[in-house]
Amino acid sequence: MPTVLKNIQIKNLISVGLLAFVPIAIVAEKLNWDALIVFGLSAIAIIPLAVWLSTATEEIAVVLGPSIGGLLNAVFGNATELIIGLVALKEGLVDIVKASITGTIISNLLLVMGLSMLLGGLRYKEQTFQPMAARVNGSTMTLAVTAIVLPAMVITTSNVVEQSAITKLSIFVAVILIVVYGFTLLFSLKTHSYLYDVGVIELEGKISEDEVTEQDKHSKPNLSLWVGILLVATIGIAFVSEIFVGAVEEATKGLGLTPLFTGVILLPLVGGAAEYVTAVRVAIKNNMDLSVSVAMGSSLLVALLVAPILVLVGQVIGQPMDLNFNLFEVVAVIIAVVIANLISLDGRSNWLEGMLLLATYAVLGAAFYFHPV
Repeated sequence: MPTVLKNIQIKNLISVGLLAFVPIAIVAEKLNWDALIVFGLSAIAIIPLAVWLSTATEEIAVVLGPSIGGLLNAVFGNATELIIGLVALKEGLVDIVKASITGTIISNLLLVMGLSMLLGGLRYKEQTFQPMAARVNGSTMTLAVTAIVLPAMVITTSNVVEQSAITKLSIFVAVILIVVYGFTLLFSLKTHSYLYDVGVIELEGKISEDEVTEQDKHSKPNLSLWVGILLVATIGIAFVSEIFVGAVEEATKGLGLTPLFTGVILLPLVGGAAEYVTAVRVAIKNNMDLSVSVAMGSSLLVALLVAPILVLVGQVIGQPMDLNFNLFEVVAVIIAVVIANLISLDGRSNWLEGMLLLATYAVLGAAFYFHPV
């Protein structure tokens, strides 16, 4: 059996097998099992649904072409994190939602890029990627961090600040960030799409002729099938997220974890599992262009789209959320962005740089664990 097809089948078998946790999590919640068990089962159940959502998005993108496919990937790239965030926001878990935003940014820039560079670097002495795309993503990420820092700085540098003023500032910043995200899509999908195509082209080039059958060459994914899978996976994630969020507070209290640690460390590990696997897998195949694009692109999507949407939706549903993040979260995000930008500037990576990113993530994780608030 061709290597590529074998890998795809193994991935699909694992994700199908893990789907068994979906009904188990539902039963556990209906029978009022211990919150920690429900939390664990629902967290595992979300992972295969996220994998299928990601796979469906990729397959639909193949049929619809690079422009519409790229837009679809841009919208659904972090759908799992957005759905979990919306469910948690509806339940009034604003602190956990805000922590999950910063946590997703930190984990993508440090954990995902770190694992990719480490494991890819162990197989290849040095790997290269497109430095221009990394610089553009880094510059945009710097803007997003500035927007996240400002509300906290306004409060820190002022004696008295009305909550209404912070809310209005957050709404204004949210709108600006969404507009900026629209321009980044125009840049990456239209005017400068060649900067982002290189990773996909290289990955396709690594699949030799003997690894793909004639049937695979000429067959296209079934669009209606994958649209159906996309819808079912999205609905499934929304449903299981209700169970997951319902158990998260009691379960983490039982484990002695703070809402800050839960949001920054645990939630991103659940919501971003599909992206983590993709980034590491392509890095091991010596395609750091695509790996870095996945890691940095996911962080940008959260900062420029997911966070602003949560701010605006919170105002509508009566669960107001602002961009006034914990000062320690702000510092952690700044550290992650600065280190990721420094390492990606030269367009080269090795296993030591990956280890440095992972070490930074471990130190920040320990700091969040012992943080009292």
